Amino acid sequence: MRLTPAFMLQLLLALVAGGFTTLTASPFELWWLGPVAIALMYVGLHTLTPAQASLKGWLYGVALFASGTSWVYVSIHDYGYTGAPLAVFLTALFVAVLALFYAGTLWLYRRFMGARLALLTFAGAWVLGEILRTYLFTGFPWLLMGSGYVDSPLAGWAPVGGVYLLSLWVVLSGTLGAELILRRQWWAAAPLAAIWLIPLALPHQWATPASEPTRVALLQGNLPQLLKWTPEGQRTAANTYSRLTAEVADDADIIIWPETALPMMEAQARPVLERVQANLPPGVALITGIVQLDAANQYYNSVIGVGNVDGSYQKEHLVPFGEYLPLESVLRGAIDFFDLPMSSFAKGASKQTPMQAAGISLGNAICYEIIYSQLVARRAQESDVLLTVSNDTWFGASIGPHQHLQMARLRALENGRYVIRATSNGITAIIDDQGSIVARAPQFETTALVGEFYAMEGLTPFTRTGNWPAWLLAALMILPGFRLTRCRGE
Repeated sequence: MRLTPAFMLQLLLALVAGGFTTLTASPFELWWLGPVAIALMYVGLHTLTPAQASLKGWLYGVALFASGTSWVYVSIHDYGYTGAPLAVFLTALFVAVLALFYAGTLWLYRRFMGARLALLTFAGAWVLGEILRTYLFTGFPWLLMGSGYVDSPLAGWAPVGGVYLLSLWVVLSGTLGAELILRRQWWAAAPLAAIWLIPLALPHQWATPASEPTRVALLQGNLPQLLKWTPEGQRTAANTYSRLTAEVADDADIIIWPETALPMMEAQARPVLERVQANLPPGVALITGIVQLDAANQYYNSVIGVGNVDGSYQKEHLVPFGEYLPLESVLRGAIDFFDLPMSSFAKGASKQTPMQAAGISLGNAICYEIIYSQLVARRAQESDVLLTVSNDTWFGASIGPHQHLQMARLRALENGRYVIRATSNGITAIIDDQGSIVARAPQFETTALVGEFYAMEGLTPFTRTGNWPAWLLAALMILPGFRLTRCRGE
């Protein structure tokens, strides 16, 4: 592989494009950089061999994940009992492996796609690569291209086709923009304008709110993660959440504690919860994240409730290395990071009856699950409101909590449902059915956020169909460019 000046420029543009993509997401929210990043990846791509295109894609992924998921180092080093050198190595390995998705996407694109209708085929291939990243090896749909567009003019597409349709339009905007500006293909202005102007004509309200709001209190304990599972941490958690609950008892219909708010088994936590519930007004629902242990000695990351609550929820999509350990027989005990507390959870069932609280049907998504649009859409089909409890303490003071909140906002917009989000130390928030933040608690404070949400009736097109239409469209877009002959330089 020759490193000519032109090829070196392509690699530099890939690094810039990866950084630009991170800037489209929270807390930066420079969404207009998305098409620019895509244009930098698209221009000149067809002069590269598959191997060269693969390296360009890999460097894009390295820049994206090194800048956009830098919080992985915080989780491993600050809370994973891992020294700095090893934490740097593991973070670099994480980034390098994830970047292979973009390397593979661009290799396949140059190997099997010709220049015919390249602006379409590139967009379709990019989104198919995102789909692969979402599900292969349990998946990691963090920083999808469309995730940063909840506040953009494209936002109206979200309840129609979800995050992958947003990705498709952003990538297509980049390729159309490159054809228009760099190659003077003036016809590209028409489809580019349509992508950005059609949302103005789409319905603003897909679901109907109930006539009366429900009062909710979201509690944020802000307790030290490193002390959480110690006897002192358990006592502090019980006292803190009991006190905060007493302060809001008369102001809420539903009180919500975050993920594993009480760092103990359900059997140990029940007396605490029942004691707190005994002092609540009649009809108030108290909900918390908790660890359940079943008769087969399997642990579940769960949500339960007392008072005016029926049912429970067990987390379906677990976090690799955080909640379960792949290749456990090999990795368990290798380093301290692989022996984190509560890292041996079992997977909850894919079909679970929605919880009921104060007459409201809740669609649960614990922490990491909220980034899976298809999973959340299934929950929204049977619920009036979406509830996500999370422990974002693992992110520290990084950009991670802001990205996590933004993806929760997109789930609200996609499904026309309020999202009520209780976290351990932020960002706790109430998000309306348009993806806008109604109320928000400050990070790193022990506090209670009291506000209102509306139960919603009716389904958005996305909630009805999920991601399949966007996936099918992406697949159809690559068909015109398929070729079986080998391209130049292979």
